[in-house]
Amino acid sequence: MKNLIFFGPPGAGKGTQATIISDFLKVPHLSTGDILRKKLFDKDDLAIKLKKIMSSGNLVSDDILNSIVSSRLKKESNNGFILDGYPRTLKQSQFLDNFLLETSNTINCIFDIQINFEILKDRILKRSSEESRDDDKIEVIETRYNEYLNSTQKVSNFYKDKYSSIFYEIDGSLQINEITEKIKQIIKKS
Repeated sequence: MKNLIFFGPPGAGKGTQATIISDFLKVPHLSTGDILRKKLFDKDDLAIKLKKIMSSGNLVSDDILNSIVSSRLKKESNNGFILDGYPRTLKQSQFLDNFLLETSNTINCIFDIQINFEILKDRILKRSSEESRDDDKIEVIETRYNEYLNSTQKVSNFYKDKYSSIFYEIDGSLQINEITEKIKQIIKKS
């Protein structure tokens, strides 16, 4: 059983790599972005509120995300999991650490996919034309990237300091298969 976390700015390839590694390890890939986008299809008040937050590029509140993630982790904690897009704030990381303690789970590897903003912008605009995602507009990209720098990167740095022996920085400008191979080699050694 492996428990992994993927960090990196929006468009760095976290979701792509998490999906590939999920298949490789046969563990569930829990993408908060996918979970939230699915929630948007509901026609309730929370879905309307989420649509407004997400289309502006802002992050969903800690309480909402913690609730969604903990309910999914409770279902998956015996199977292993890959977290992609969570935790994004220090409050979420504290919540996750407490959850792991309460359920006697640990994180095995943390991957931080790092990439230059210009490469990232080109990738996201390409993804937008291929997948027709509402949250892939240039203004939204800049807002999400700045949100990442102001909050999620602090969380990544927190984990880098706290769990340096299982924290790995990955060059996100490499080809998808090159990144995958690097990650697989690290997992095999852990």
